Amino acid sequence: MKIIKLNAIDSTNTYLKNLSRNVLLEDGTVVLTKTQTAGRGQMGAKWQSKTGQSLTFSVFKRFQGLLVTQQPMITFAVSIAILKVLQKLEIPNISIKWPNDIMSYQKKICGILIENQLEGSTLIASIVGVGLNVNEVEFLQLPQASSMRLASGVIFNLDEVLHLVSEAILMELEKLDMGDTNCLKETYEASLFRRDKVTTFENLEAVKFNGIIKGVAPTGELLLEIEDESLQKYEVKQLKMLF
Repeated sequence: MKIIKLNAIDSTNTYLKNLSRNVLLEDGTVVLTKTQTAGRGQMGAKWQSKTGQSLTFSVFKRFQGLLVTQQPMITFAVSIAILKVLQKLEIPNISIKWPNDIMSYQKKICGILIENQLEGSTLIASIVGVGLNVNEVEFLQLPQASSMRLASGVIFNLDEVLHLVSEAILMELEKLDMGDTNCLKETYEASLFRRDKVTTFENLEAVKFNGIIKGVAPTGELLLEIEDESLQKYEVKQLKMLF
């Protein structure tokens, strides 16, 4: 694993994407920045971070045998990798808010942005961006945000957390590339935030409705049991969870 440390850039994902176009990027390259001026989350959301208190980094992973149809498995693998590390570090009540936010209790402590590089029907590489709140104790105007420190009461070493999370991501993705998908989807589903609980959602027309999370489809959509007891599939852009 090669780690490139930078002081300030727009986005670690964008940096790695541009770098991979110009050089033969080493598999397992990690780019870490102290300050990310244009951090992005799912669907263009902004990611806020604090210098010296949080981690903003991206991991580059090459693949040899993955198909485009296996893209959801990358989401499952990365989410599970981070979940396992945080559980090992004794962060309490960890879960995955679909598709790939990591929660402690009811609050978000980690955001993930995965951008895949495709070649025909083959998935050749992924850039996995991670924003992890580590030692922050204050989140202005972000009532649903938290950190590893707030959740556990422990002050963490940023370099140690970076190595643990990066290595775990690469290990899970390597297993995926080797065809080891044993129980991957099932493990992801078992860790879903608010699974089997009545939850309020909002659709694209701003209509609120209740549903129960039952799992995910092999193609990555959320499976909701709605009020008429039918099972419906939803993509990320189609609904918002309210909690």
